[in-house]
Formats: sequence, structure tokens, C-alpha cells
Amino acid sequence: MKKIFLFALLPFLFACSSKQDADLIIHNAMVYTVDDKFSVAEAFVVKDGKIIDVGKSKDMLDLYSGEKIDAGGKSVYPGFIDGHSHFYGYGQGLQNADLTGTKSWEEILARLVTFSKENKGEWIVGRGWDQNDWDVKEFPDNQKLNELFPNTPVVLSRVDGHAVIVNKKALDLAGITPGQKVSGGEIETIDGKLTGILVDNAESLVYSKIPGANKTQMQEALLDAQKNCFEAGLTTVTDCGIDHSLVPVIDELQKDNKLKMRVYAMLSDNKPNYDYLFKNGAFKTDRLNVSSFKVYADGALGSRGACLLQPYSDKPTSTGFLLSDKRHYAEIAQLLADKGFQMNTHAIGDSANREILNVYAKVLKGKNDRRWRIEHAQVVNQADFKSFGENNVIPSVQSTHATSDMYWAGDRLGKERVKGAYAFKQLLDQNGWIVLGTDFPVENINPMYTFYAAVVRKDMKGFPEKGYQTENSLSREEALRGMTIWAAKGNFEEKEKGSIEKGKFADFVILDQDLMKAADAELFKIKVLKTFVNGESVYSR
Repeated sequence: MKKIFLFALLPFLFACSSKQDADLIIHNAMVYTVDDKFSVAEAFVVKDGKIIDVGKSKDMLDLYSGEKIDAGGKSVYPGFIDGHSHFYGYGQGLQNADLTGTKSWEEILARLVTFSKENKGEWIVGRGWDQNDWDVKEFPDNQKLNELFPNTPVVLSRVDGHAVIVNKKALDLAGITPGQKVSGGEIETIDGKLTGILVDNAESLVYSKIPGANKTQMQEALLDAQKNCFEAGLTTVTDCGIDHSLVPVIDELQKDNKLKMRVYAMLSDNKPNYDYLFKNGAFKTDRLNVSSFKVYADGALGSRGACLLQPYSDKPTSTGFLLSDKRHYAEIAQLLADKGFQMNTHAIGDSANREILNVYAKVLKGKNDRRWRIEHAQVVNQADFKSFGENNVIPSVQSTHATSDMYWAGDRLGKERVKGAYAFKQLLDQNGWIVLGTDFPVENINPMYTFYAAVVRKDMKGFPEKGYQTENSLSREEALRGMTIWAAKGNFEEKEKGSIEKGKFADFVILDQDLMKAADAELFKIKVLKTFVNGESVYSR
């Protein structure tokens, strides 16, 4: 009888012993793999930080043994990739005065008084104001700032980082005088007096006087930024414009397994950074990729520093300006092409976009796979869209810029020119793909806002009722691809991340609602329940 019983157990014992070992099995889920077919699965399996199988829940549970997570039917997506951010700068900003959402200059001053009582330092640094959100939509002057802080230098950055207001103490330390000129920037002087407003390249005159962060401060900024990013479901960030001195700090934190965020770092356009990467070559680990440069063509539309083909509709005396001589862009493009590095250029205005597209065209000479990018591609003349496709130039855009700027963009550009602004669908059509990001801290870090703005093109109050220039809305699939696999492709990393497929990093998120099915008005409210990097839980709600 015992023999018969043991014989009956053999198939069961054999089945148990034949299961493959795994670290994690996610099952009972709606898994949007974002593969080529946009397949939906029920389960997937993780081992050693990578996905080893994808399929039906029953099949995965029958084939593998390991820790199991029942997703309860919730939707699972590849970890979100922010295709354009300022990760380190965001972390630094968390230590400074937060001026986002302020509705008046008086509110800013009140926040600064509170901040100064709680934070004692050599400088007061803040960021996030936007005069376009105020009743009086003009730059302030620094008179009251001087009265409140006569002995402490103060520098307050506009939300886009392309204009600052500083007090007299900061101006004196920088040696700035009324009427002084700076190439690619503006020092505002009215009636022979400095107002404290500095635009684009003029900002560096003051920032160069602020003591640099030490290693401990740099590490704290990176780790603070990581915490908020994981909560938002981000598993890779593209950090647009850092100095080479930050690279070993990031690498050390990652090797110590403290910084688990994956970082695609673009070095800023300056000689020390070029010398560093040309000497050492591209730097690539599983978590850090340094193989490209961020170049700056012009400023921002909100501060009227964007370079336009025709004058601003609300300032007929100005067309904005390029931040460097045209020869600089041509020389850098040829140099990077010869050295084999990716070039990514900030271009907002239609003149800046045309200039960079022409520079790229002369070097790229038609179809290619260099994946040179234009960051923002915010205002494009209708005659220039085709240049993106002709030379495989990749548009890297931020959909929340459209819904943040829509209240005043028409004033800046006029009814006809604005039709070529925030034209995400038209840009996508040139190459069949597009990179989406937030530009945080310029915009909110939340990728759900990116998705909502790309698809619905309304603000969170539902304005405008029919959406903003909805002919350039993206489909939900296009938006999701732009935040995952296409963002990875923009970084040459689509073979290792950006979708839930065998062999790729186990970076994924579980959400409380389904991005592909939720009502439009619910999209920006969707919350991240869990974030995983390399199969490790790094955030749980």
C-alpha cells in the first residue's frame, strides 16, 4: 500500500523539483509589456535583476518557484523613464527656498522671510517663480529684496531656470554695473538702475560667486531626488546638463548600492567636460551612462529668451537671442560627430530650432542612427518639421510645457505661429517615435501629468473644455511608449530597458488604476503603488 501511495506522489514530487528557481514572480496582473506588439500579459518572472519569462499566470506559477506577488489584477508597466530632467539640480533645489506656485511677488518675499529664519547660510537661493502666474505679469524689481536682505546675497531663479532676480548684495559681489552687456544674455537696466533681473548667460555672473557643493552635499541632493523619483514611478532619469565632477559621485553611490536610480547623463557644453569625456571615453555601467553632451541654443519662451524668426507678438522690439555664436554650434557638431558622441541641443524658438536643424543636417547628411536630439523642439516653423525626418533628428519634448504655457503662449507667438508650438504629434510623425519627459524641476516630477498632458492636453481643472491644440495630442499607446521604450531608445538603451521582455532589467511599476482604460479626468490622479528596480522593491505606497 505504501508503494502504491509513493508511486502516486511521484508526478507531484517531480513537478515540484522540476520548477526553475527565480527571485520573484509577479502574477494576476494586467502587464503592459510595451513590446513591439504592445502585448498584454498576466505575469512575469525575475531572476538576478532581470526578466526571464513573461506569460500567463498559471504557466509562470507552474514553471517557477520563488517569492510571489499577487498584483490583484492591477496594471503593471515598465519603469517610467524621464527623457529630459534635471535630476541633480532637482535634488539641490530641495535644499533651497521653494517658490513654485507663488501668485505674487509679495508671496515670494513672505516665503523668503520664513525660509531665512529656518535656514542660515551665506546665500539665500530659491527657484520656481513664474511671473506669468501673477496678476501683474511682468518681471519684478529688487527694491523690496534689497530692503529685506541688505547683507545676505539672494538669487531667485524663474521656474525654467532661464532668468533670475538677485538683490544688490549679489550684484555687488558679481561686480555687475548698470548698462553692462553680456553675449547671449541680458542684464536689465531701467532708467540707469539695475533691476536685479538677469536672463540666460547673465545668470552665470552671479552663480559663479556661490560656493560650490561639497561631496556630502552632492550625495544628499542625489539621494533626496531619488526618493521622490521612486515615489513617482521613475526608474531611469535623463539628467540634461551636468558637470563631469558629478560623474564619480554618482558612480560611487551606485556602486555602494545607495543610489539605485539609473541615470543617463548628458555633460554640459563646456571645455572641461569635452576634455574629460574625450580623454576617458564613454562611461557605461548598468546604472550610469555618460556618452553625450547637452548644448544650449537659446533661452525660454516665458522669459522671452527663446530665439524667434520674427519678433515677439507681445514685444515687437525683440526676437530673443542665441546663447552662443552660430559657429560654435557648427564646430561642436562636427567635433562630436568625429568623436562619436551624441549631441542633444536645447532649442525653444523657431529660429533656434531652424539653426540647429541646419547644423545637424550638414553633419548628419541624411538618414542615420546617431539619434541626435533636439531638446524641447517647442516652436517649429512649418517648413522645418520635415528636417527632423530627413536627418533622423529625435524630438525630446515635455508635454506639460504645453499645458503650462497655453494661457500665454498665444500672446508671445500670435495665432499663426503658435500652431507650430507644442506640436507633439506632428513631431512624432517625422520619425515614428518621440521622447517624453518632464524637465523637472521646471515642471512637476509626476509622469502621470506627462501622460495626461500628452493625451488630453488640458490642465487639471479641465481647461480648455475641448483641449489645447488637440490635433497634436498623442494616443495613450504613443504616450506610454514615449515614457518607456522610446525614452530608452533616445538613450541607446532600448535593448536593456523600457519594456517588460525577457533579458531586460526588471524595472517596473504597479499602479492603482489602468492608464490605458481610466477616464481622461482620472489620469493625473493615478498613484504608484510599488516601484521596482532590478527586481528590488524601492518604493511601496
